[in-house]
Amino acid sequence: MRSPSEPPRFPFEVPPGLQEQPEFRRLRAEPGLCRVQLPYGEPAYLAVRHQDVKSLLTDRRFSRVESVGPGEPRLLPIVQRANLLMVSDGAGHERLRRRLAAAFTVRGVERLRPKVVAIVSDLLDGLEKQGGPADLMELFALPLPILMICEVLGVPPADRARFRELAESFLAAKLHRLTAEQIGGAGQELRRYLVELVAARHRESTEDLLGTLAAEGELSDDELVGLAVTILIAGHEVLADQLANVAYFLLTSPEHHQQLLTRPESIPAAVEEMLRWTPLGTSTGNPRRAVEDVELGGTLVRAGEYVLPVISAANHDETVFPDADRVDFRRPANPHLGFGSGAHRCLGSALARLELQVAVESLLRRLPGLRLAVPAEEIAWCEGGLVRGPLTLPVVW
Repeated sequence: MRSPSEPPRFPFEVPPGLQEQPEFRRLRAEPGLCRVQLPYGEPAYLAVRHQDVKSLLTDRRFSRVESVGPGEPRLLPIVQRANLLMVSDGAGHERLRRRLAAAFTVRGVERLRPKVVAIVSDLLDGLEKQGGPADLMELFALPLPILMICEVLGVPPADRARFRELAESFLAAKLHRLTAEQIGGAGQELRRYLVELVAARHRESTEDLLGTLAAEGELSDDELVGLAVTILIAGHEVLADQLANVAYFLLTSPEHHQQLLTRPESIPAAVEEMLRWTPLGTSTGNPRRAVEDVELGGTLVRAGEYVLPVISAANHDETVFPDADRVDFRRPANPHLGFGSGAHRCLGSALARLELQVAVESLLRRLPGLRLAVPAEEIAWCEGGLVRGPLTLPVVW
């Protein structure tokens, strides 16, 4: 039994489906930050209000790289290491983001639209060819992000089936049941492939991301390989689950489904609202560690203490999003934090938006009668992972 002075265990119990964890509503209404204990690492504070989370993500007195190490609050026993993009701060981080910025601007991503449309169309061709019931997770949501990562990195078409197999094994995608040795072996083989891909970019220049960065010569080969792995980790399962969650919501909300069928021009705003409303993470974003004493949300966070941003809770803050629990595709203002904020704001947000918009529009246009093949309560959800989403999504049309 927990003593009165011992912080409560976190993460809290996750409700089924896409419901928000009820504890966050209570914590948003209480003053100060809540101190919790994760399965591994030191205790940490939770930031759950929109302003507190935004301040945490943008205030340089809270460091991402300083949080790395055995004391980092985390769900898994693995201790992270600092890397180029996701776990870094300061000048090095800013330098790399500047190098990548051109590829991931809205204008730069828009050039990929024909590729996104073609990949989505091919995946739906395969779905229709198989016939229902079909698993929308396996045949559509999971392959779309990895195929787009292949486009961004410049993986040749002949290698993409193998690359996808290695990537999904390395990331232990929810459809795979693999041992730690198998996952480790896939990771090593994936890294070997990326080393060869970088070497090929030195021999022959290309216009993809790796080709462009290799030609500029500002990053070492190890850095280029690390960057490719980072893009793979950041852009695969998270987007796949987000797409599956959006599909699940539309298939269990006939009113919203019909609204997009009759007004497809509202899809961009609908995607933003579903990014806000969907509780994608099972717990929090990456922790930050205070490098000096900082007041946040009415609590004095001492230097060396950790704070965890709960983005899904911030996106349900009623002071910013009136009637926050209701999905409103006509919401007049939507400053959600689904892609983070500040120096570590998701570089791939424009590409993720494009993929989600094209995927939703194509699903509605090609399969207007799409519906779940089983009752919603029979959908199994991922448990114990970092990302929240359905294990499978059987559909018919």
